[in-house]
Order: sequence, then C-alpha cells, then structure tokens
Amino acid sequence: MSMLAGATLLAGTLLGTGPAHAADVPAEFGTDWHDPVTAAPPVERPSGKSCDVTLARAQFRDFTPYRGTYTPPEDCGDRWSKVVLRLDGKVKGRQYDRLGYLHVGGVEIFRTSTPQPSPDGITWSVEKDVTRYADTFRSGQDVEMLIGNVVDDTYTGVLDVEVTLTFHPGRPDPALPDRVLTLDQGTTLTTPRNSERVVAEVYATGSGGGCEEYWYLTVPDPAPYSCKAARGPYREVQIRVDGRLAGIATPFPTVWTGGWSNPFLWYVVPGPRAFDIKPITYDLTPFAGLLNDGRPHRVEVAVTGVPEGRPGWSTPVNVLVWQDERRARVTGKLTAHRESDPTGSSTHTPGTEHRVDTDAAHRLTVAGYVDTSHGRVHTTVGRSLAHTSVHRWTDGETSDGLEATWTDRESVTVDGRTTRTHRTYTMDGTTTLGAGDRLRTVLTLGDRATTVETHGARRTAWSRLDDTYTGDATYTANVPRDQRHAVGTTSERYRLYGSHGCHDRTLTTVQGVLTEDRSRC
Repeated sequence: MSMLAGATLLAGTLLGTGPAHAADVPAEFGTDWHDPVTAAPPVERPSGKSCDVTLARAQFRDFTPYRGTYTPPEDCGDRWSKVVLRLDGKVKGRQYDRLGYLHVGGVEIFRTSTPQPSPDGITWSVEKDVTRYADTFRSGQDVEMLIGNVVDDTYTGVLDVEVTLTFHPGRPDPALPDRVLTLDQGTTLTTPRNSERVVAEVYATGSGGGCEEYWYLTVPDPAPYSCKAARGPYREVQIRVDGRLAGIATPFPTVWTGGWSNPFLWYVVPGPRAFDIKPITYDLTPFAGLLNDGRPHRVEVAVTGVPEGRPGWSTPVNVLVWQDERRARVTGKLTAHRESDPTGSSTHTPGTEHRVDTDAAHRLTVAGYVDTSHGRVHTTVGRSLAHTSVHRWTDGETSDGLEATWTDRESVTVDGRTTRTHRTYTMDGTTTLGAGDRLRTVLTLGDRATTVETHGARRTAWSRLDDTYTGDATYTANVPRDQRHAVGTTSERYRLYGSHGCHDRTLTTVQGVLTEDRSRC
C-alpha cells in the first residue's frame, strides 16, 4: 500500500457549535473532537409545505445491504420544485472510513463515505439535491443501501444511519429530465423512441483499500514503489456506445478520510467531495438518432490505465432522458466523430530521491442532430483532458510527495447556445516519517470549475467554484491510539460566485477544535 502505511475510505457533513476560543484548544488531540463539517453551501429549499419520506434506517456492521421499499409521499402530489436527500449518521469507537451507495429502483441517487470516529463518538449529516431523479420517485420502488463495514474486537464502530427525502411541491423545472434509466444487465440501454436529449452520469470511484485508492500515486516499472501501473498515474473514465468512444473524462482525485496515511487531517474537515461524490456526466445526445431505433444498445464504461485484473473501481451508470412529447419517434444522425491520439508518458528518474514525471492528454469531439417537433436540433460535444504530475519519494517511502494538476475542458453547443466548463483539480502534498516515528503530512487540495453559458456572442449565465483544502498534521505512528500525541491544523475555503449569487465560507480547525467559521458574502 502506498503513502507509507496506506489508508482507507471516507466522509460526511454536519454544522456543529460555533468556533472555540484559543484558550479552549488542547495541546494535542484528545478522545473527542468537533463533529465533521464542510464549507460547502447548504441545499437551498423553497418555503412552504413539504413532505418527508424515510428511505433507509440501518446499522451497518458488515457487507449486508439494507433492503426496503419506497412509497411516494401522499400529501405532496407528484410534481415537485425540489427534492432533497439527507443522511444523518453516528458512530463511536474505532473504525476505518467506509464507502457507501444508495439505490432507488436500481438508480444510484447517492454515493458517499463515512468519517472516522472518535472514541467518544461523532454525528454527521449530508444533504444533496436529487430533484433530477423525480421520475424515479413518482412510483413505489425497491431501495438498497450499503456502507460496507467490518466490526470486530479492534474495529468497534457500528455505522448508524438514517436517510430521508424531503419533497417540496411546486412547478418542476422544465430543464429536468423526463426519464431516469439504468442499464439492463449492466451493459445495455433501450431509450424511448422519442428521446431528444440523452445524458449519462457515472459515479466513478477508485477505492477499496488497494492501489487504485491512490491511483494518482502509482508509478511504472521499474520504479521501486509499492503501487505500480504500466501507464503510471494517468486514469481516464471512458464511455462507449456499441463499441464506439462516446465520452471521456478525468476522474476526481478524491482523498478519503484515512488518506495520505494521516486521519488527523480529516477528522473534522474532509477533502473536497468526500461526503457527496459527484457523478461524471456525458452528453450522449449526438448518439440519440442511433439510440432511438427501439433496440437495445451496448453502453460500457471503462477506466483506462488500470492494470489488468486489478480491482478498485466502481462505475455505476444512470441515463437521463428528455423526450419530445409531440412525437412518437425522433430520428437523427451522428455527423462527426473526431478523436486525437492519446498522448502520455510516465518517466522514472532514479536517485537518492526517486522521481516520476507524468504528462498525458486526450481530446474527443462528437456531433449529431435530431429531428424533433420543434425542428432539427444540432448538438456538438467537445472534451479535452490533460494531466501533469511530479511524484518524488525516498527508499522505503519514508518521504513521499506529489504535485499534480488535472484539467477537464468541456464544451456543449446546442443550436448556437454553448456551455463551456473548465475543471481543474490539484494536489500538492508530502508525507514524511521522521525521528521517533513522527509522521507528518502537509497537503493542499483544489477543486475548481468555471462555467460560462453563451448565446451567440452574449453571455447568459456564469459560475466560478474554488474549493481549497489545506492541512498539516503530525502524530507518532506504530503506537497505541492514546500514545500518538497528534497535532494538526486544517482549513477549507469554499467560494462559489456567479450569476445566481455568492457563497464564500472558511473553516479552520486546530487539534480537532473548530476555531474559525467565517462567511464573506
């Protein structure tokens, strides 16, 4: 396992009490700390009447899924302006972070992970806007949820969770999909014959406690490192329709709450997206004319760069469909398919400090049209990926550092209306094991995205996200928990500006105590 000792899996969110004064901060971590909290904005909720439905209530001790049933709310109709999912959890004792999912009618509506508990116990909560799955919620459905866990004499934490949906009646957003589909037998898709827009979403996660949990640190042979892959750390999530490449994307480099061998970085403030794992979206509308023939079509997702036979990636797929209610059949054609030759190298330079330099890039453009009741609609989708990183480590991995940047540029043009999204993910950190087995990790993570919508030459909407996490934590490794003498400072600033408003919040913790909670908007 890489990063000195390896790590585990992940996270949650809860607003607790206000910041502490300096006099209240202990000299080192104790047996309790502030409940997990993130600086991300809460889900906005409309005023007025609402209805709550409990989706799941379970205690996870092993890998047995919770299974139940969902019934639509009786008093809130079947047209909603907003549907909000909320998970509330609690755990105490000793436990790794664990990855979880929630399916309703086979549709994955939520993927998450858990925080690591204190001996005295923590509670946390996560909220997510799930309005786009409204089609699934209009009828009774089977529910399946799992947060795989191990409870024994050492790892005592039982994950006690409850998940609810809150329905807000009102006029639905006309931009919401009409149908939410899953793949039959995991590989085939049959769309309604009047589909005019098709979008796939993939909850791609590298995890499971093996090397793909740290895919961004893998190195090629013959570099002497604990996690290897022929292409080094480059990973790309591809989706294919009937064997033809239909979309490419960069997976988000999620760091779970045991990540970088240092759980003291994450006890209160997790890394970006750790509690609410966002799906990768692919606009497959250029393929709608092909998909609408009434036959099943093969849809496959693969993560390139993973060594053959190595486990660790999960890629469940939902397909969102918009239909032409005035036509029984929408026809169309794929008119362009241009793919660059993927470029990439991962080069090892040996020495007292080993070094692997990685550069990679790939581009794809697809275009097509559909003939609808409101005319012929042309869609062009372009995506350009790039990755650069420098990985340095010493023999024995007693010093291990990475500086990496991933970019994912996407452009979708529909009859003169263009949405451009430029995503940038960054990771800059080092873990060292020094005298007295004192393990120190210094780490900065960034999740940034700029989105601009234009119609012709006029900008119609825009947003800019910058979610930055920084942490510096030290503890004594290879000793019982009460002898670790851990100290740590962590901070997150989440800024989201745009044509729809502003959110700017900063959190800071010291030794597990929340010392700053500041909003600037």
